[in-house]
Amino acid sequence: MAPTTQRPDFAATTWERPAGGAARASVRPVIHVGIDGSWRAAGALEWALQESLLRNEPLRAVHIIEQTHHTRYYEPAEIAQTELDLVEDVRQRMRDSGDDLDHRADLVAGSPAVTLTRLASGSRMLVIGRRGTGTFKRLLLGSTSEAAANLGDAPVVVVPAGWPAAPSRSPVIVALDDSGENDPAIEFAVEAAVERSVPLRLVHVWDMPAVYGWDPAIDATQGDDWAEAVQGHFEPLVDRWRRKYPELDIHLDVRRAHPVDGVLEAAQGVQAQLVVLGGRHRPRLSILVLGSVARGVLQHAVCPVAVVHRPESQEQTL
Repeated sequence: MAPTTQRPDFAATTWERPAGGAARASVRPVIHVGIDGSWRAAGALEWALQESLLRNEPLRAVHIIEQTHHTRYYEPAEIAQTELDLVEDVRQRMRDSGDDLDHRADLVAGSPAVTLTRLASGSRMLVIGRRGTGTFKRLLLGSTSEAAANLGDAPVVVVPAGWPAAPSRSPVIVALDDSGENDPAIEFAVEAAVERSVPLRLVHVWDMPAVYGWDPAIDATQGDDWAEAVQGHFEPLVDRWRRKYPELDIHLDVRRAHPVDGVLEAAQGVQAQLVVLGGRHRPRLSILVLGSVARGVLQHAVCPVAVVHRPESQEQTL
C-alpha cells in the first residue's frame, strides 16, 4: 500500500437498510468488549483498546454477572465487591491507555451471550475472549463466544486466550464462501486492512467431491480443471474490490483443502492479524447454525476471528 493512503473516516460510516432486509439502519461508533476475571490474560480488552485507537472510537467494557438466587452459600455483598473491584481495575486500564476517548466499564446482570449481544446490537462490533478462566469459566470455555458469534447482529470478534500480537505488516484475511453474499465480510476486512495499512488476502478453500478421489488419475485431471474454474469464478469479485480500493494491496488465494484446515493454514502461513468470516444471522435458532467451518476456525485459530453476519434477505450492493 502506498504510504500516502488516507484512511477513510469509518466513525462516520452508516449501513443502509436493504429493501426488505433486517440490517441495521446505522452503526453506533462504539466498540463493546466482554470482560471477566481473566481479562488481563485473555487479550480481548487489549485487542479492543487497540481497535479503539485505530478507529478513534470509544470502548464500552461489560462484565456480566449471572443472576443468582440468594442461598446460605451465597454472600451478595462479598461477590458484588469482587465484581466492582474487577470493573474498577478495567476502568483504570482504560484510563492508562493514554487516549482522550470516553471509555466506560459497566457491571450488568444477565445471561452472558444474550446480554452482551443485546448491548452491542447496532454498535461497531463486539469483542469477546475465547477460553476465559474467570468466575464463569464453565460459560467462557467456548459456549459464550460461540453463542455470541451466532446471536450478534453486530460483527463479533473472538480473541483467543494468550493472543500474541502479529507483526505490524501482517495481512488481514477474509474467507470467501460459495454463497455469493461475501460483501459484508469483505467490507469489514477492508476497513481492518486500511486502518492498519496492511494487505488484504481473500481466501477461498475448495475440495472435490469424494467420488473423484477414488481414482488418482481422474482426481489429478479433474483437480486442475476445478482449480482453474474456482480461480476464474472469484477473479471478477477481487477485481471489483480492487477498483473500489485501488491503493489497497488485495490478493486472491485459492487453495484445495478441507475448509477449516485451509483457512487456518492460510492465516498461519502469513501470520494474519485477523481472520474475517461471513455468517447468516439466525437469532432464533441453535448455535449449531453458525456452521462447522466457522466453528472450527473459531475454536482453533491463533489470531482474532471476526464473524460478520449478513441478513437473510440481503442483496448484493457492490
